Formats: sequence, C-alpha cells, structure tokens
Amino acid sequence: QRQLVESGGGLVQPGGSLTLSCAASGFTLDYYAIGWFRQYPGKERVGIASIGEGGAMTNYADSVKGRFTISRDNAKNTVYLQMNSLKPEDFGVYYCAADIDYGSGFEFHKVHDYWGQGTQVTVSS
Repeated sequence: QRQLVESGGGLVQPGGSLTLSCAASGFTLDYYAIGWFRQYPGKERVGIASIGEGGAMTNYADSVKGRFTISRDNAKNTVYLQMNSLKPEDFGVYYCAADIDYGSGFEFHKVHDYWGQGTQVTVSS
C-alpha cells in the first residue's frame, strides 16, 4: 500500500523547535516533489514549504521563511521539516503531500498524488 506517514508533532513552547518527518512506504520518493501544509481548525490547508525531487528547488511561505527548513533524504525515503523559533500561530495539523516532479517542483494548487494523515503541532507555554 502506497502511503505517506507524518510524525514528529507534539507540544512545544514558543521559541522551541520540532522536526517533522514525512516517510513514504510502498513507493520511492526519488522522483517526487513534496509539499508541507498546515491546517488550522475549520480552515483550508495552506502550503508552507516544498522541495523538488532533486532537493535543490525549495520554496517557503513568507510566514515560515527563515525559521523552517525543508530537506529530504532519499536513502531513507523521507522528507523533513525542521521548525525553529516556533510561534503560537504555528500550531495546527501538518500534512505532507507528494507529486511526481516533471521539472517544475511542487505546485501547491493542484490535486496531489498522495497525502499523509497529518501530525498535530501545538505551540504553547
């Protein structure tokens, strides 16, 4: 069964750090671009970071630029989202999605091939 599984969420104090993982099973991520999304309760998912299949093409939403870093380890079939200097407004459910990368990287506004089930992040003192 092909699926993405997110992990690494939890409760962290403002200013703290978390690293989320997005692991693929049943298929290889080598040719896939990956996007991370954040969803507030009752709101739509919003794309916050993406990485192309080669790892060189990365993109960040202004709200996380300079604080979050997306990376990938194809040998581990996993993409990471390192989140530093977390703010209360970074709370939410974080999802990863995967699309075959035809050279243009990850496009947030399209139907995606695979989604994970999400991992909850809470930022509170």
